Amino acid sequence: MLSKTAISPTIPVDDLDRAGHFYEDKLGLDRDQRYPNMPDGILYRVGEADLFIYKTAAKRGENTAASFWVDDLETEMRALRDHGVSFEDYDLPGLKTEEGIAEVDGVKSAWFKDSEGNILALTQLR
Repeated sequence: MLSKTAISPTIPVDDLDRAGHFYEDKLGLDRDQRYPNMPDGILYRVGEADLFIYKTAAKRGENTAASFWVDDLETEMRALRDHGVSFEDYDLPGLKTEEGIAEVDGVKSAWFKDSEGNILALTQLR
């Protein structure tokens, strides 16, 4: 039923202006002009998908909220670091980062937090 539909990550934020600056200034995303005046959220077009951030007081999870699929993880990490993004280090059972990168079965990932504490990832397939 849903396998042929589009999916849109929806990420909660406390401060919409602050989060908007993070997603635009640090990640380089552009607001989707189809809906430029949403009162409690911002929609971004990312490749063929949408990313929606919205103001809410709901609690955040301790899991990855969204992953950005990239062709060259290290290049993207350098670009984001140049914009002030810091990457997380983890030492968990089955997952350990080295210089911010974990590799599991040929898939490399690196995690960072947005301005609201949501965990986002960069992921590179083989």
